[in-house]
Amino acid sequence: MEKNGNNRKLRVCVATCNRADYSKLAPIMFGIKTEPEFFELDVVVLGSHLIDDYGNTYRMIEQDDFDINTRLHTIVRGEDEAAMVESVGLALVKLPDVLNRLKPDIMIVHGDRFDALALATSAALMNIRILHIEGGEVSGTIDDSIRHAITKLAHYHVCCTRSAEQHLISMCEDHDRILLAGCPSYDKLLSAKNKDYMSIIRMWLGDDVKCKDYIVALQHPVTTDIKHSIKMFELTLDALISFNKRTLVLFPNIDAGSKEMVRVMRKKGIEHHPNFRAVKHVPFDQFIQLVAHAGCMIGNSSCGVREVGAFGTPVINLGTRQIGRETGENVLHVRDADTQDKILQALHLQFGKQYPCSKIYGDGNAVPRILKFLKSIDLQEPLQKKFCFPPVKENISQDIDHILETLSALAVDLGGTNLRVAIVSMKGEIVKKYTQFNPKTYEERINLILQMCVEAAAEAVKLNCRILGVGIGGGIIHQHELIHGSSFCAAELGHLVVSLDGPDCSCGSHGCIEAYASGMALQREAKKLHDEDLLLVEGMSVPKDEAVGALHLIQAAKLGNAKAQSILRTAGTALGLGVVNILHTMNPSLVILSGVLASHYIHIVKDVIRQQALSSVQDVDVVVSDLVDPALLGAASMVLDYTTRRIH
Repeated sequence: MEKNGNNRKLRVCVATCNRADYSKLAPIMFGIKTEPEFFELDVVVLGSHLIDDYGNTYRMIEQDDFDINTRLHTIVRGEDEAAMVESVGLALVKLPDVLNRLKPDIMIVHGDRFDALALATSAALMNIRILHIEGGEVSGTIDDSIRHAITKLAHYHVCCTRSAEQHLISMCEDHDRILLAGCPSYDKLLSAKNKDYMSIIRMWLGDDVKCKDYIVALQHPVTTDIKHSIKMFELTLDALISFNKRTLVLFPNIDAGSKEMVRVMRKKGIEHHPNFRAVKHVPFDQFIQLVAHAGCMIGNSSCGVREVGAFGTPVINLGTRQIGRETGENVLHVRDADTQDKILQALHLQFGKQYPCSKIYGDGNAVPRILKFLKSIDLQEPLQKKFCFPPVKENISQDIDHILETLSALAVDLGGTNLRVAIVSMKGEIVKKYTQFNPKTYEERINLILQMCVEAAAEAVKLNCRILGVGIGGGIIHQHELIHGSSFCAAELGHLVVSLDGPDCSCGSHGCIEAYASGMALQREAKKLHDEDLLLVEGMSVPKDEAVGALHLIQAAKLGNAKAQSILRTAGTALGLGVVNILHTMNPSLVILSGVLASHYIHIVKDVIRQQALSSVQDVDVVVSDLVDPALLGAASMVLDYTTRRIH
């Protein structure tokens, strides 16, 4: 008590709505009751606990020697969607008086029932702290929505599995207020030892029934698809009749559609069939023994996919009600069925098997963890809960420093002779340009590009330029917008393959346009000719300290070097074939060639289009860009177009 800063006992209200949630809450209630120096316990009972048709299950709470402080009749009969809504409304009307009278410090709410939603809503609006049990889980029906809604209302969370804990964190709940404890019912399940279990089996199923030679069936309506769930229940009963084993059938819960399911049971004579025992309720201690020693459990109750795994009992899970639950290997899913055959086959596969015991939902020590967690709650902390949202993009619209900044991009041009990096503004102005000689190896080029980008980015700060990104590559413009592609790699036009047995490309492939027509490719061919003394012709010279490059090859071609002319013609043809492929794919209205080599290629490209392209695209305009530094401007546009289109 001193640790959490409280100077009095913690007044805990536990509200239970039905037989299912009581099986999870009872172990916590027993734990609270054993520590009266720390806790005061108030018990509120509502929902189907107080209805005779559902077994008057409030009596088992009294049998467990708990004082029920308040009984609230909150169920509007009708067992349809409207009745569920009206029941929530009735609970909301009655709960404020109860909570005003009890004045609890904290309310413990379990699970995902509509009654629990009313409890959480009332407590939240009345500034009462809420501890939610079993949040973060996924099943597959409207229960998911209710469960997650309660999570948002709750201040503290006790979850059963690691996945549920991660779901809660993903839902922006405060990790410090989440306890991974395991399911409280497992504390009882894993310690349940009853040597006289046969007397329990005989009491519910008859004197002639043997261990592992009977079935437990528990099926509830799916409120989001009532008609289909009733059909599945009919098929289940037909399959159980055909399977011809003694079967204990528990009545469904009070959800919309339950009345129709009971009608199906009576229509098929289940209550009078010699192989069936139909009951409204079985005390949890006895229910544990029945499922632990059954040959199989069938239905769509969460008990089947959660608690029964502790015993390794085979389970057949029907339909979608628990489709998202974590399960052990003992569970066989039948998602859908048009006839009884699929369910009957599942019974033949599962009945009588024994699986390893599963502890997915708990290790038997949940209650001590929960009690310790309750003791740690500091009532002096602010009541308003905080959500741990992920960071979002800052709002820069009213920041004068940002307003005065120049939105810019770093543009990279990988030339044959030089590497160039430039800071380019939104207006297409080159603020500053950096040029370095292109190294020989790939690793040296990459390192130099990174070094130049780092240098430019540092300089951009001094120039009050805000760098939005780095751009490299060609571009395709469609309907006045640059095409980026799913991974921002669209328009890698230089790597269109135009020959299966062409020269090696820097990308690792061969026969790409870049391997033929880029500045580096022409530099490579010029160096080969020079090494063989086939480059220079009359009127040409290359100083010893000057590297041979593409411009020397172009000069040689102009002066009549046939080999240089052939290389340029091959390069232009490769580029032309790539353009033809683009014409056939994109059917553009304009092709713009840029760079120092563009004017040398344009006539060859036009010739290839006339010879190779379909007549429908041959009228395309092919022009040379008249921009200064078009490669740098184009690279910058890759960044500026994308980022600003999403900021403004």
